[in-house]
Amino acid sequence: MTSTFRNKSISEQVHAIQTGTISSAELAAVVRTDIIRYEKNLHAWVELSELEDIKPDNNLRPLEGISIGIKDIIDVAGLPTRCGSSITPSSPASTDADCVARVRELGAIIQGKTVTTEFGYFSPGPTKNPWRHSLTPGGSSSGSAAAVGANTIQVALGTQTAGSLTRPASFCGAAGMILPPGSTSMLGVHGLSHTLDSLGFLTRSTADLDTFYSAFVGIEPDTDPKTESLEIRIWDGSDILPLSPQMHGLLSELPPLINKLGISYAPLEWSDHIQTLTEDHRTVMGYEAAKTMAQAFTEHKEQLSPQLQELLSNGATINEQDYREALIRTKSSRLSLERLLGVNGVIIGPAAASPAPEYTSGTGSPDLSRAWQLLGLPVVIVPGAKTTTGLPLGLQIIGLPGTEKKLLNLSRRLEFLLRRFHSLSEAFTSPTLKDLTW
Repeated sequence: MTSTFRNKSISEQVHAIQTGTISSAELAAVVRTDIIRYEKNLHAWVELSELEDIKPDNNLRPLEGISIGIKDIIDVAGLPTRCGSSITPSSPASTDADCVARVRELGAIIQGKTVTTEFGYFSPGPTKNPWRHSLTPGGSSSGSAAAVGANTIQVALGTQTAGSLTRPASFCGAAGMILPPGSTSMLGVHGLSHTLDSLGFLTRSTADLDTFYSAFVGIEPDTDPKTESLEIRIWDGSDILPLSPQMHGLLSELPPLINKLGISYAPLEWSDHIQTLTEDHRTVMGYEAAKTMAQAFTEHKEQLSPQLQELLSNGATINEQDYREALIRTKSSRLSLERLLGVNGVIIGPAAASPAPEYTSGTGSPDLSRAWQLLGLPVVIVPGAKTTTGLPLGLQIIGLPGTEKKLLNLSRRLEFLLRRFHSLSEAFTSPTLKDLTW
């Protein structure tokens, strides 16, 4: 009987536990069975935790019994934090990171640590894409995204400094959310850049994402997504990266899909800022990463990947004036975007330039996320669209801090249409749109 719960939503699973239909320990055991069953091919996990001490709680906590994976740059008491590297200590962390302590407080069960690329940068780990094992799962929250995308776990924590969560979510068909840098404690998270590092969540749907986010920040989740006053700016991303035909096809159908939601839209005309921000992100990330990892670079340079060595070497050559000027330009661009978007404006664009590329080609480019990360904006990645060969295509919805619930409500409505649209037609062609209703 317990196996029937694995595909239920987070809220349904919590309700089943709270009503005594299934226990937390039973549900965690079902999840662990799935993890082990698929792990020999997926390689999403670094180490699994012990599950023997799960006890029922009578406080009806909002995430009671929900299994969660933790990206292995985040401390979990009793497990080592290896950061995808051989130079980190193998001894277990003594305390939980603040974000891990928070999800435990909410009743979640830590299943273990998920694979990350080396120190959250480009050198890939062993994780495979759950949709096709020859493809990359992205980086650096690769293990978290693959575990969720493979439907072996309900939710996972990730992080983002450039495109470390947006890209894996898109490639693995997961819903994702990046919190604005500085909006939640990063104590116990081993990042590269104090300005850019942020926490993020990966779930199997945007409805689950809303449930998890609401619990994490301590607000009530929405039973149904609200219809809110919004003004959408469509960004095609081609000012930063060339897009694949599949992503072009998806973006060409955004206007009629948005029409179905009864929301006004216009193109985002802000390319000069986006291009400058993308380059300034490289400056800020390189400068801060070089300082963060100065000791490791000095003592263990030969044990670091060529990609990380290049980042740190180049970062050490960036002078403080260039770094400060990049931050000043960012503040100016943030004010410009606030004026452009106003109270109700949000941006929708591609989460990645294409479906997942081959594993041997690397983890994909984070460039479509750099500008938004430098600006410190919340982002929601919406799954549901697929190519004609069945590979996921992700969209990102970007807003100003404080609009997180608006982004989640819109993402839930959009995901519904994208999944219906794909089920009606393998190609993104307009004749099927008449059959779509929200």
